[in-house]
Amino acid sequence: MKLELKGITKSFGALVANDHIDLVVESGEIHSLLGENGAGKSTLMNVLYGLYQPTSGEILIDGTPLKLSGPSDAMAAGIGMVHQHLMLVPVFTVAENVALGGEAVKFGGVLDLEQTRRKIRDISARYGFHVDPDALVEDLPVGVQQRVEIIKALVRNAKILILDEPTAVLTPQETDELMDIMGQLKAAGTSIVFISHKLREVKAVSDRITVIRRGKVVGSAEPSASTTDLAAMMVGRAVSLTLDKADAVPGEATFKVANLTVSNDAGAALVDDLTFAVAKGEILAVAGVQGNGQTELTEAVLGLHKHVQGSITLEGKELVGKGVRAVLDAGVGFVPEDRQVDGLVESFSNAENLVLDLYGTKEFSCRGTLNRAAIARNAEAKVAEFDVRTQSAQDQVGTLSGGNQQKVVLARELSRPLKLFIASQPTRGVDVGSIEFLHKRIVAERDAGTPVIIVSTELDEVLELADRIAVLYAGKLMGIVPGKSSRELLGLMMAGLNADDAAAHLAAADTPAAGGTSTERDPSTEEGEPA
Repeated sequence: MKLELKGITKSFGALVANDHIDLVVESGEIHSLLGENGAGKSTLMNVLYGLYQPTSGEILIDGTPLKLSGPSDAMAAGIGMVHQHLMLVPVFTVAENVALGGEAVKFGGVLDLEQTRRKIRDISARYGFHVDPDALVEDLPVGVQQRVEIIKALVRNAKILILDEPTAVLTPQETDELMDIMGQLKAAGTSIVFISHKLREVKAVSDRITVIRRGKVVGSAEPSASTTDLAAMMVGRAVSLTLDKADAVPGEATFKVANLTVSNDAGAALVDDLTFAVAKGEILAVAGVQGNGQTELTEAVLGLHKHVQGSITLEGKELVGKGVRAVLDAGVGFVPEDRQVDGLVESFSNAENLVLDLYGTKEFSCRGTLNRAAIARNAEAKVAEFDVRTQSAQDQVGTLSGGNQQKVVLARELSRPLKLFIASQPTRGVDVGSIEFLHKRIVAERDAGTPVIIVSTELDEVLELADRIAVLYAGKLMGIVPGKSSRELLGLMMAGLNADDAAAHLAAADTPAAGGTSTERDPSTEEGEPA
């Protein structure tokens, strides 16, 4: 089936999310839609899947105009979609999830799950999915859950499959498996629209690439195009994709976590007996698939979590039991994973947001009254220093792009002398150009002698920034390895193997692990400085 989008425009009030977009996906090809978060990719695919009605433009299948009033119309036309956030019922079986919305029935209206089971087994055998129709979805790894979503589409005879940021929650090995599956689907004649902002993956899997920036198509490219050329199309200017970073010169291990356990209200451990340390002048990256205890770890350090056992010390002072204000006053700078929820007050000005955790200092207030002039001067200086693109420091921070909002958060947190800097998902939803700037500032903080912790689900970012990498799985520490460890090693650890077992597995498989697979001893368990 050949898909054509002609002049698709989608507006939300004054915001034009898609602006006269033309796109052609040939039968049996993998066509990648590349662009930064917020570029309009997902909006366009939601139009194609019938979730949104276009403001103008038309959709054609094999030259015939298609009118979509909802996803059921799209599925009837042979269009399937796997959303970034999987649309599955965790307590249902695979067969029950696949049957939802298209239930097969026997004579008398009785649900015929056996027919659905047969279809799942047939598709699994054809593509090597290895999915048990009777398994509970909540018991399956995320990569297998994603296969269930693909099976749902194929059971409904999808000839055009939309994959919206499908690798966001996958380990490297699961990503490779997904790309193999995409190749098999393509060989069987399925057209695939692959939505991503990850240049390496797009180049590896695509037949053609269309780049969207700020709601408009800005060009197309072959997969042989260089990453620098693709990045320039995404951002609109030349950017550097490699970070010029000298080797770390670690000092004393001043931040230590010992036997840390963080539990939910029911008493289940979300962080399970973690012990590690971070030295002055090094970056420790915490890697892992989202939802394996990273958020709870940072919340425990900041004093945001109720159920914490163990010890967290900074320069010998215990932080467990302290409130957020006391932790910040102890010298901790923190960039939260969701800047809009936890990092900014969108209705406040840039200037006000730049002093959210500093307004009580003598520099910015006196006897309970804010020093507006000092706050304005600080804002002008920080806007210039961190290259925040805004018409005025007095504009509402909510009017800024994601990258510029993140610069405001970073500028605020780096505005005072720090004894520890934590950045959680520091470049989520940030354009390539801003990533370049933010990474340089994080490394500069390390080089100033601050212990730095980066929490990121982006493996490229982890490998770019880290001096050492700690991998979490199900709240447990799988090991701490050098920053130049291989993707294969990290992927196995992210899937639940400890560092030694992962290294042994790679050695047995004769798989090179570039940069070495040796694990490090944790400096928190030794005397003196970390290696």
